[in-house]
Amino acid sequence: MENFYEHLITVFLGFFAIMNPIANTAAFDGLTSTKGPKQQKKIAIKALVVTFCIIVVFSLLGKAIFHLFGITIDALRIAGGILVFLVGYHMLNGAGSHLHSAESDDDIDLAVSPLAVPLLAGPGTIATAMNYSAAGGFTGIVTTVSVFGLLCLITLICFVFSAKILNVIGQSGLSIVTRLMGLILTVIGTQMVIHGITAVISTLT
Repeated sequence: MENFYEHLITVFLGFFAIMNPIANTAAFDGLTSTKGPKQQKKIAIKALVVTFCIIVVFSLLGKAIFHLFGITIDALRIAGGILVFLVGYHMLNGAGSHLHSAESDDDIDLAVSPLAVPLLAGPGTIATAMNYSAAGGFTGIVTTVSVFGLLCLITLICFVFSAKILNVIGQSGLSIVTRLMGLILTVIGTQMVIHGITAVISTLT
């Protein structure tokens, strides 16, 4: 049971760091600052619903995708770990990652792009979800989806109250949170790569 709770915390911290609700709240506020409160709330809800659905699909079909393309969980851990590490590295240096771009176009539905994809459900988030769900069987899928659902709810609250949150933490607070999340992500990404390489070496020997 203790291992389960440890895994639960690890999954939550992994998703929390890579989605970084506080930093994404700043991006959301910047993208929707010209919208009214009701429209902002509508965009936030749609973005989080789309994000949740994307992660659920990849969590459920992770193993099927592996079989279809001949991918192993160890290969995903290594590739996903590198992606997660790169996102964390850019955040640690105070810069946005190209994997989580927030550029927008007035002709594009903001809720779907860039908010849902790639800001919230970017390659790093998808790789993390597939890694956690595929490694733990049915329990892993349920845990991954449940934890991600909770994080989506937290992110939704942050988006709805974005203006108030940003006024409280300020620019310096946002920078500190972003760098802290970046550090956590680099460690998680490194650990994923280590697990993947160790497993590959053990199968070869």
